[in-house]
Amino acid sequence: MMDRNADAPWSHFDPEVYVDLNYRTPLEVDLLIVRLMRDYFSGCFGAGVPGVPGAVRGVDVGAGANLYPGLSMLPWCEKIILLEYAQPNVEYLERQTAPEGYDGAWDAFWNELSEAPAYAAVEPRARFSEIVRVERANLLDLDGQRRWDIGTMFFVADSMSECPDEFLRGVRCFMDVLTEGAPFAAAFMKESVGYQVGEHRYPAYRVNEDRVRESLEPFTSELELHDLHHMVRPGHEGIILALGRRNSEIAAP
Repeated sequence: MMDRNADAPWSHFDPEVYVDLNYRTPLEVDLLIVRLMRDYFSGCFGAGVPGVPGAVRGVDVGAGANLYPGLSMLPWCEKIILLEYAQPNVEYLERQTAPEGYDGAWDAFWNELSEAPAYAAVEPRARFSEIVRVERANLLDLDGQRRWDIGTMFFVADSMSECPDEFLRGVRCFMDVLTEGAPFAAAFMKESVGYQVGEHRYPAYRVNEDRVRESLEPFTSELELHDLHHMVRPGHEGIILALGRRNSEIAAP
């Protein structure tokens, strides 16, 4: 029997353990992902100074205990929403968006981003606290009524359930909250069989490059996939990073 999203122990998710495992010491694959996002978003919005405040609204869907997707949108946004379902992660994100600024663990990722001019022009801690807000929400409940101009979704649709229908629904829900032409970045664990955080096991749906492409292409006007052959833990075969733009078509439910 396949584990569905509702079956996973999200209320017991330990964000500090997750950060210690994945981000406290930056992994080369994450730094590579950050560079690829940096260059893609800079190309979409312009590589010079940040855009006019108020022009762009950003969303990170299923943010979890990971700040670098939100940081990647910082130069162009007047507002960024971090949507997250697990209450421990919501509380972690609220601490990271407090006026005193986010933890030093995220400095290495900003250092990579700041190699591009648009990012170098931003003071990240003050800006992050000023424009980023946290909301509790389930990806599968997003209805597409609120729309954002840039979006990210990292290790969410594939890392919340073993069920193909929930994976496809998760991708659709993410894409349907983006405006026409909105740039996006989405990452997936390749061929993941699930993952451990502290004492608890969490489900995953096994995807490869073909499954990721098939799930995204109906929603995209451009799409590039990066099949990154980096192993960060047992039980998967790498990471797939998708970069693209939302098309003008809204898929049927």
